[in-house]
Amino acid sequence: MKGTLFAIKRYALHDGPHIRTTIFLKGCPLFCRWCHNPEGISPQPQLVWSADRCISCSTCIEACPQKALQFTNKQIQRDLEHCDGCGDCVRLCPSLAHESNGWQATVDEVVAEIKKDIPFFDQSGGGVTFSGGEPLMQPKFLLALLRETGQLGIHRAVDTSGYAELEVISTIAEHADLFLFDIKHMDNDKHRLYTGVDNSGILDNLRYLVKKGYKVQVRLPLIPGINDDHENIIQTGTFLQSLPEIDGLDILPYHPSATAKYDKLRIQYSGDQIQVADEAHIQDIVRILEQFDLSIRIGG
Repeated sequence: MKGTLFAIKRYALHDGPHIRTTIFLKGCPLFCRWCHNPEGISPQPQLVWSADRCISCSTCIEACPQKALQFTNKQIQRDLEHCDGCGDCVRLCPSLAHESNGWQATVDEVVAEIKKDIPFFDQSGGGVTFSGGEPLMQPKFLLALLRETGQLGIHRAVDTSGYAELEVISTIAEHADLFLFDIKHMDNDKHRLYTGVDNSGILDNLRYLVKKGYKVQVRLPLIPGINDDHENIIQTGTFLQSLPEIDGLDILPYHPSATAKYDKLRIQYSGDQIQVADEAHIQDIVRILEQFDLSIRIGG
């Protein structure tokens, strides 16, 4: 069995408890305007080009079997209708200006990478986190990874938007030690506007997990002008208060750190008007949420 990844991050400190290895699975059904991992949205590997590395040698243009590349205005332009993703440009580029965003790997290959960090897990109490993208988009691959790492005694976390069929959620939950579960907006219409999907199934899945006794760490990506208004904060606190199994919430303040990724992928960043929240406003939100008997933590 193979799955598609786009990154492996070692010594991660914000993707679950203690020192962790984070495996980023490719593909996401949401299109959040503020997405900080745009390279994880497409389920397929993508070929990208970096202008700062290019030496204008034309090797890639001459080598492309589909004639899908051309040099225009000091930029390599890729004809996506003709490019078949063969990767010749990546393999032959002398300056490494072309690269593949994403690759396929077997369960054994991924587990072998995770096993390298077992000494750090043992010392810190950490483990592996499966993130994305949306890891639940590759449920069979994710399930196989969870089973294999579980047999090794590794703590397993799943970082998710919660957007999946209940059958998928329930199956994965049997093999996960922790869910890192994002709540992006309580209003369904606004959730659909800003992420492209409804939130009703997401909230139902969260209710299911906590009622069944699975461990869930709820997180609120705090996006100025989108979900940081008083009404949404009150609705978020009210909803979580209705789930007595949840006693805490992680607030993840927005930071525009992903703009360079969008440029490299030639994707327009729809969140370019989002401002960074000031500390005073964040503390006001913390005080409001604490009134719902929630322990609030800034950051993951």
